[in-house]
Amino acid sequence: MNKIENLTFEQAFAELEETVRKLEAGGLTLEESLALFERGQALAAHCNAHLDQAELKVRQLSPEGLSPFEPEG
Repeated sequence: MNKIENLTFEQAFAELEETVRKLEAGGLTLEESLALFERGQALAAHCNAHLDQAELKVRQLSPEGLSPFEPEG
């Protein structure tokens, strides 16, 4: 497995989706399920960090720091 910190957002999100699919399918041992769950949590945190960085960049580049995803007013 790749180190999570080296994954792009897209790679981490794809692996997270696959992890969820495996967990939902079942048939895993408790240890396998726990390992997948832990990696999934780390992948989700990594994806959130990427999204937070992207939001910060958008705010910095937008006039008056307004995010294009927020209504004016």
